[in-house]
Amino acid sequence: MAGLGVIPRVVSQGRAIYSRPMSRDEAERRITRYWRPYHTALSGLIDEACRTFGGAILIDTHSMPRDALAHLPVPRPEIVLGDRNGGSASGRVSDAVAEAVRGEGFRLRRNSPFAGAYITAAYGRPTRNVHVVQLEMDRSLYMDERMIEPRPDYALFAARIARLIARLTEICPTEGGLGVAAE
Repeated sequence: MAGLGVIPRVVSQGRAIYSRPMSRDEAERRITRYWRPYHTALSGLIDEACRTFGGAILIDTHSMPRDALAHLPVPRPEIVLGDRNGGSASGRVSDAVAEAVRGEGFRLRRNSPFAGAYITAAYGRPTRNVHVVQLEMDRSLYMDERMIEPRPDYALFAARIARLIARLTEICPTEGGLGVAAE
């Protein structure tokens, strides 16, 4: 078992999250209290967007430690876009997301080393106009990973991300439709 999943037990390079195994009762409590309500709400929001706008785009964001990219050639990407190699979002939507990311000056790589995880697999249905793109961001863009605190230039990063979000809200889930701001 890799230790990833609903309740991960390891992080980057196999480092343990917990000092001892989690009890079954604690795992079930977390699933009942957090995982199920989150996915119920997410499904409801996607359904609502589809009823209202004819489709949905979900941007699933993650933060990866810098060392998760250590095996890649330099210059390393700052953001990895995962769409399960086209399985969770149409090429049109993935290309528009990639263009938005690059438009803010971020170095981008697609589907490697992260092609998308549970959210992209569970919710991405591009043939039904439900597009899910995972954006995995290098944590060192905004955080001193050793000290676990924001970098001195955090405000500049936050402004870039705000502009990226504004660009993403212009992407439409349906061919030829108008972009709609995300809620």
